[in-house]
Amino acid sequence: MGGARLKATGRCIYAMRITETMTFNDYWTDTRFLDKRPVRTGSSTMMVGDNIYHRDDTDTPWQQIDSHHSNPDGTINPLNVDKDTSADRVLISRDFYYFGKAAPLVPKAILQGLGYKNGIGHRKFNSGQSEAFLVWFRNEHRRGHNYVVGDPFDFEQTDKRYSGKGSSLR
Repeated sequence: MGGARLKATGRCIYAMRITETMTFNDYWTDTRFLDKRPVRTGSSTMMVGDNIYHRDDTDTPWQQIDSHHSNPDGTINPLNVDKDTSADRVLISRDFYYFGKAAPLVPKAILQGLGYKNGIGHRKFNSGQSEAFLVWFRNEHRRGHNYVVGDPFDFEQTDKRYSGKGSSLR
């Protein structure tokens, strides 16, 4: 769901069914996801890859490659490292919808039924809470899955970096 900074509160930016989980190191080394490593001198799409964390073993610090989560000079941003790696788990989906700037507005009654409140972080809803949302979503988006409808919010700012404080860009 989108937030206030994007002027997208109550809009569904993406939806996914988790089909696989793995550790950051497994994500880093899995050949299927090598193209998810960011290239800060590449195209806008190449700049925002999310395969940015790995470490030699559990006793060594996380490595963060130059990305939208590192400092402007490419050095490690400890705030983002701590937040992003608080759980050594990457969620993979082969069943997703990405709307980006074309994010549909979720009806207020459905948001209220979920008990949804806008704020930073993920939310977890049980199947009973989610049923009305899932019915609405499936009825509205029958076209299929694994497609991108719109560019991300802030896509024109791919050269910016997340500060680690809230969702601010710098």
